Amino acid sequence: MKTTAKPGRALKALRLKRRWTLADVSEKTGLPVSTLSKIENGRTSLSYDKLARISKGLEIDIGALFAERDVADSPVELVTGRRSVTRAGDGEAIETDVYSHLYPASDLLNKRFVPLFAEIKARSLGDFGEMIRHPGEEYTYVLEGALELHTDVYAPLRLDAGDSIYFDSGMGHAYVAVSDGPCRVLSICSGEESQLRAVYGETATSAKAAAPEAPADAAPAPAPPRLVKGRRRSA
Repeated sequence: MKTTAKPGRALKALRLKRRWTLADVSEKTGLPVSTLSKIENGRTSLSYDKLARISKGLEIDIGALFAERDVADSPVELVTGRRSVTRAGDGEAIETDVYSHLYPASDLLNKRFVPLFAEIKARSLGDFGEMIRHPGEEYTYVLEGALELHTDVYAPLRLDAGDSIYFDSGMGHAYVAVSDGPCRVLSICSGEESQLRAVYGETATSAKAAAPEAPADAAPAPAPPRLVKGRRRSA
């Protein structure tokens, strides 16, 4: 069943449970207090960018912001063979003026990546507004219609139905519909280290640069290979 997500309500419940002020959450996430207040009261739209910043800053899974029950502090049990089935048209929906997002498998916490379906509504970069950016990488496959992907590194790129792109989502980016009819995509965004820590333990050695939680006397982890920012490979 498709349901309207209420991440603002989940955020407020978590904030009150942990006895944080809006200023505390603002410091952790980098989002203005005014924006956080609007999110909690359902007076502003939530992009994946904002969800990712809240998830990373508060060290919770994105799925916890969709949950009806209190899962933000729930212990994670390591189980092999876990799965989540989402039927056609089901998921947690977020509607905005520039896109509609549908998040499948929202009940499954600590995913390695976040899949989402989106209908692009913006018809110009001006309609979209400020470009979004978030840590990690993103894969987008155009299901229907055509779009232009705008970034702050590359010239606008047109993608038609059946085309796809894999890119560094740390680049500022924006999706603009350029087809007459609906424009729908499947996007897969890589998860944040903060979302994976609960699985491997707070003191587990990170594959990224040393995590803030690492003990002061711990041996530094070898630096991983770095991807070139903004790299894109096209056919």
